[in-house]
Amino acid sequence: MAADARNLFTLVRKSIDVGTVQVHVRKPFRFLLGGDPALVAELRSLLLTGHDQSVPPEAAACLETIRSDTRNVTNPNEVRAVIFLGRRGDAANADLDSLSVFRVPIFALTVDGDASPSGPPAAPASGTWSEYVVPAIAREPLRGRFFPHLVESAHGVEIAVGRHLPALRDSVAAKLTRDAANNALKVALASAVVDHIPVVGIVLGAFASAGDMVAITGIQVMLMLHIDATYGRDPDVQRTWRLLPIIGGGFGWRTLARELAGFVPVAGIAIKGAIAYAGTIVVGEGVTFFDEQGHHMTKSQAAALYEQAKSDALRFARDLLAKLRRK
Repeated sequence: MAADARNLFTLVRKSIDVGTVQVHVRKPFRFLLGGDPALVAELRSLLLTGHDQSVPPEAAACLETIRSDTRNVTNPNEVRAVIFLGRRGDAANADLDSLSVFRVPIFALTVDGDASPSGPPAAPASGTWSEYVVPAIAREPLRGRFFPHLVESAHGVEIAVGRHLPALRDSVAAKLTRDAANNALKVALASAVVDHIPVVGIVLGAFASAGDMVAITGIQVMLMLHIDATYGRDPDVQRTWRLLPIIGGGFGWRTLARELAGFVPVAGIAIKGAIAYAGTIVVGEGVTFFDEQGHHMTKSQAAALYEQAKSDALRFARDLLAKLRRK
């Protein structure tokens, strides 16, 4: 299995572009903070906590405090979200509509010591605002919906967000993992469909199978580099060698998926996509765990994560196939 993984790694290595990772790290972004000055200071401190040494000036500059006059904002084109902080009732009495001038999501973060964490199921649309309630400015209550939705508002600059704001790194890694898994699922489903189309499958099936294996592994290797970069590490392809056991597991799952697709022609399409999705989830979660804890997750932890991811992906793939059949 390790030899297979090394061979596969060699195949995809030429397609890995470290330069693009470095570009993502340097992408500019800005979150605007306003409202209660004490709460603004608390959130600012929390978001910047976690740098190895002192807070880099470029990280501090990503959080800009705004007053009543929003015309003095630095580089308004870099703004990805506005966060208004207040106590119970402050959001209702504030002129949040005036912040729509930035055409970005507006997060009204209300701190109520007697309340349980709550928020909308989806992030606010650009130019609109939604209220999020937490008992305190602390990592755990904010990780429920506020942090993930804030990261969603930073689409395209997520890696830079994690690099500069350590408190958001696990939320960024989760989004990067989910996006990569969805891409792997699409590749696997497309390849599986080709394998089962008469004539086309005969002509292209072998090439599609080999191609999807390289493509999905490329997605997973880039995911590892992206997560490493999110956690403050410079992109380094050699660093991924330490994670070959994770890639090796993904290689085995893809092989099993192809075999199942051959024996179970229709259900196999869903199974192949599900295993590609689940394998990528395990890669992303495995790298995140390693960067957070400094060691790999146990086999039982990885197996439990994989089974859950596979179950979720199977439901998604089967629903997709059902829709295709109806059409």
